[in-house]
Amino acid sequence: MSTLLNLSSAEIIKRIRAGRDFEAIATDTGMHIRITDYVPFVCTAIHAGNKMRHELQIKCALDEFDRWYEEDPDTDAFIGGMPIAVIGTDSRYAYDLNRSPETAIYDDAWGKKVWKRPLSKAEKKRSMMRHEKFYAILSALIETLERRHKACVVYDIHSYNWKRWEREVPTFNIGTEKLDPHWNGEAEAFKKALTEQTLPHGISSACAINDVFMGRGYNLARISQQFKRTLVLATEVKKVYCDETTGERFPAIVHAVQVAFKHAILLHARGFTERHTSASYADEPAMLPSVPSVKLMEVDAQLYELTRGFEVLNFVNPINIEQEKRAFFASHASNNPQFAYRPLRIEPFELKRKLLRIPVEEIPDASIRELYESTISAYLDKVDLLSTLGTSQFLYNSLRYYGQPSALDLKNAEYLLHLPEVEDENGPEKRVGTDEAVKAFQQGLLDYGFKGKVQISSRIVADAMVNNSKKQVLIKKGATFRPKELRYLVHHEIGVHMVTTMNALEQPLKLLSIGTPVSTRTQEGLAVLAEYLSGNTTLQRLRELAFRVMAVDNMVKGADFVETYRNLTKNLGMEANSAFTLTTRVYRGGGLTKDYLYLQGLREVFDLYRNGGDLRPLLMGKCSIEVYDTLEEMMERGLLNPPKHMPIPLTHPQTEKNHPVFDYIVKGIR
Repeated sequence: MSTLLNLSSAEIIKRIRAGRDFEAIATDTGMHIRITDYVPFVCTAIHAGNKMRHELQIKCALDEFDRWYEEDPDTDAFIGGMPIAVIGTDSRYAYDLNRSPETAIYDDAWGKKVWKRPLSKAEKKRSMMRHEKFYAILSALIETLERRHKACVVYDIHSYNWKRWEREVPTFNIGTEKLDPHWNGEAEAFKKALTEQTLPHGISSACAINDVFMGRGYNLARISQQFKRTLVLATEVKKVYCDETTGERFPAIVHAVQVAFKHAILLHARGFTERHTSASYADEPAMLPSVPSVKLMEVDAQLYELTRGFEVLNFVNPINIEQEKRAFFASHASNNPQFAYRPLRIEPFELKRKLLRIPVEEIPDASIRELYESTISAYLDKVDLLSTLGTSQFLYNSLRYYGQPSALDLKNAEYLLHLPEVEDENGPEKRVGTDEAVKAFQQGLLDYGFKGKVQISSRIVADAMVNNSKKQVLIKKGATFRPKELRYLVHHEIGVHMVTTMNALEQPLKLLSIGTPVSTRTQEGLAVLAEYLSGNTTLQRLRELAFRVMAVDNMVKGADFVETYRNLTKNLGMEANSAFTLTTRVYRGGGLTKDYLYLQGLREVFDLYRNGGDLRPLLMGKCSIEVYDTLEEMMERGLLNPPKHMPIPLTHPQTEKNHPVFDYIVKGIR
């Protein structure tokens, strides 16, 4: 599927019978149809539309709200992302698709006169032709699915006004009166699937059968009469997602209802498929589209174009670190450094305006749309962060984006800092310089088959880091390393950060190259986990992560650079040069809180690993554990590729090389 087509009903039927995937607006009936795979289930929203031909508009006695009140707004959204969706785009007041041809055009409806002047025979005939062609397409579709799969299920989604009822009514209602009784078990199964869903704001997900509606509509009756092996589940949802008296829409609840229908439909459809059809699916996600929609590809491309190369660390590293370090120690650690930064190459307001104009709302799948919405929101925060670089507002924006240490983070840091020394770890050991480090990182690239550059830089704070956009490893000028430290840094930078960079390049979607929201925590957690699994963990390294938590907490509580440095050295026993580097990391830009996330990320990722969880969804690119379920689903559907490259410590762990005490220590991080 490459674009949204405009096709006649005859052309649509021809494509259906040929088994072609497509998305189209019908030119001679009120239908929007999307087929991404010929699965044995169809979702319909026949009353979602509100369009009227001009000849009917000028005669209609009802205003837009009066029509909206009895239509089924947002039911098209509720089936968004389904592999086969058939949506009615014409208003039910033009012709009601849930009425037989003889009664489909109203004179009066729900106590109101519909037309200022009677419709002519020709006007009625044109409406009935659209009614007929709609069902010609739907019949051709179900005939094709029955031929392929032996049986089919149609989820016929409607909504209803509930405030007119003077009793408690269910959120969902399935009408079965006109169904063959042999389908009763399937109706009960779908009722159970809907009832198990969760809705926000205390809204019940109660589902009933034949409570407020009995399922007497024409859509169900016609399909059931014509196709004996097709089940139609006429399902009404209470308009809890809007104010039916004013027309106000509640977007968060619309989203929640869409997610509820998605999960319930997939759960039931898979069971129905196993019980009644010749088809077979490994799991529910396998029933969803495996090809990105046109709208998803457009949104993905726009977001990537605006944000590629937008890495916070490319901007926040001071350009005068060495000068300020000399001045700091010359003052006997009494003067706060005055860091300088490269000028920004972005215009913040313009970039935010462009980000907000990305039509993310057009992504049909609720979970994927939410993923892109949250990513755009995160980038808006990152733009605010960088726009205040070097000012007092930078810390505030850093707190908005990265957050700050929790009480649990501080307890974990204190736990690591109070551990006794590990035997044989602190003996004298010859350190190696940047020449050896360059060779080690170059070998790391060769081990993974990566092409990349390793360069010495005087503009970074860390001893080593990966520049993702340039596929480049940077080593700090003048840095020295203990051999074990150098080994774990190679696993950290190449084995995770470079691996996820290269995996992202293998994806059909660019999102994972720019990163999901606050991917820093998960990616750094994975990188430290790789250090542990490689057998190169040291207590000094774990304490370094703890020091970062304490330094960030000091800063957030109002301490200046000097005060934090002195706390690290005098109270916590950190070595002077290391303390200066860490304090610089934390105070750069005006206050960067991200460093506390390493320990938190390790805790989350280690728990997933220890419990046998699949880490692949987090290694496909710059991924965060908060969106694990969506990433896993997208991977299972084929919208994202499983990671081509895996960290060597993950596939070949060597934890036996660690001192035995580290298994206990890492498990003790809560």
